[in-house]
Amino acid sequence: MQSLVEAIRQRGAILPGGILKVDGLVNHQLLPTLTAEMGQHFAQYFRSERPDKVLTIEVSGIAPALVTAIALGVPMVYARKKRPITMHERAYHAQSVSRTKGGVVDLYVSGEYLGAGDRVLVIDDFLASGRTLLALNSIIQESGATLVGLGCVIEKAFEGGRAQLADLGVPVHTLANILRMSQDEGIVVEAGS
Repeated sequence: MQSLVEAIRQRGAILPGGILKVDGLVNHQLLPTLTAEMGQHFAQYFRSERPDKVLTIEVSGIAPALVTAIALGVPMVYARKKRPITMHERAYHAQSVSRTKGGVVDLYVSGEYLGAGDRVLVIDDFLASGRTLLALNSIIQESGATLVGLGCVIEKAFEGGRAQLADLGVPVHTLANILRMSQDEGIVVEAGS
């Protein structure tokens, strides 16, 4: 998605520890036209997989997942990072490691909103190591639902996460791929695959 590539080139920054700062596009501030375009792109790519739910993680995944769900005409569910007291007693849980959060993150999805027979498309903001997407897949499996695809706004291709997802046997699609990034070279990005 060339508009996203250009936005990353113009607004992205490299932070210590290999962190790509794009919070003016995805994580803190949203550009509505760009975000809507992301959802249309994901919906077009994954429509043939016939998803009937879109799943993501709070907070950064919600915007791209919501616009994708709107374009597909299906509900969106997001994994909570803290289990609220209002959550149904049947809930699915997994853990993931987050570099930006600096540790292990718990993920919870209510059994009220995810279950056997659901065809689930996962949409998230980043694909780096693949661990977060694998955690979501474990929740999907525990619920009895079926994973039908994985979409991420930005892939850090050099971190090898896509290879970790190969055994899932579903299409993986990203909108922008970061090939390399360094203070000397800057952010080397291309349209996703």
